[in-house]
Amino acid sequence: MKDIKLVVVSLAAFALAVAASTATFAGSKEYTLPDETAALTKSHDAGYEKAEANCTACHSVDYINTQPRGKGKDFWNAVVNKMMHAYGAPVSEPDVPAIVDYLSRNY
Repeated sequence: MKDIKLVVVSLAAFALAVAASTATFAGSKEYTLPDETAALTKSHDAGYEKAEANCTACHSVDYINTQPRGKGKDFWNAVVNKMMHAYGAPVSEPDVPAIVDYLSRNY
């Protein structure tokens, strides 16, 4: 019986130690991101302002710059729709054609 109590007490102490160490790592952390260095290709297209307002609200322009070049409207339409439907980007449906046109012409 004494051995069982020792095991129970040991397990309880171990559980408390694990909980205490986990709590240390569960705190919030702050990160300072580097300044944005990339910019969208300036254009008089209606899609330029819409892309700037919508796309860069969620991610860096670097994300756009790293996409394969010259893929055309079908590619960019798929990307914009993925952002909206898979990631919840709040892009208005009427803005999609202008954004896709801008991205396909400039990237």
